[in-house]
Amino acid sequence: MNILLLEDDLILSAELCKFLESNNFTCDKIYDGETFLRQIRNSSYDLYLLDINVPKINGLDVCQTIRSFDKNTPIIIISAYGDLSDKKDAFTRLADDYLVKPFQFEELLLRINSLLRRKTPSENMDQEIIRIDDLIVNKTEQKVYRGGNEISLTLKEFQLLVYLAEAQGRTVSKQQITEHVWEHNFNTNTNTVEVYINFLRKKIDKDFKVKLIHTRSGFGYYLSPL
Repeated sequence: MNILLLEDDLILSAELCKFLESNNFTCDKIYDGETFLRQIRNSSYDLYLLDINVPKINGLDVCQTIRSFDKNTPIIIISAYGDLSDKKDAFTRLADDYLVKPFQFEELLLRINSLLRRKTPSENMDQEIIRIDDLIVNKTEQKVYRGGNEISLTLKEFQLLVYLAEAQGRTVSKQQITEHVWEHNFNTNTNTVEVYINFLRKKIDKDFKVKLIHTRSGFGYYLSPL
């Protein structure tokens, strides 16, 4: 299980990761919210640990941003702020748990394991309805809505959109797209991927202020309101 930690206290961050790794987790540590959000676009994690008072983008805003495109990955807030109003703010932004510093590492481990036990496949990649900002992708009915209006897609456009949506904000390469959407029955010398990305942009993004389909130059594409 992979955990991403947002904590700007270097000593606490190192101690937490060491403890988690001793309990068979992998733990990556990030010290500011801006870098944290870039990191989750490119790597997959099973749980996020967020301090609130961190540089650039605070942990509560990071939590809210994650929830705009990923409703399911568990989020635990770890903070020195212990007032009820602080906790209410965190849960309003759809955090799953809140632990006040200082805390015992064993208690954090109990809470992590409890959240991971609740996470089922149907809540992750196999979910039938995916929501990202005001975009709704209904896999069962093969229908797509944005801003409350249905958008007509071809089968390949729909399959491409589903693949991008299921990546939950992570960047996917052209090769990964060809393998999953075209299943290798594909001439890699053509610009078909770019053509279909442009088709989707015209239908999904053109008439909306917030753009969801993004290009990460040299790496691929990702779907996110950022």
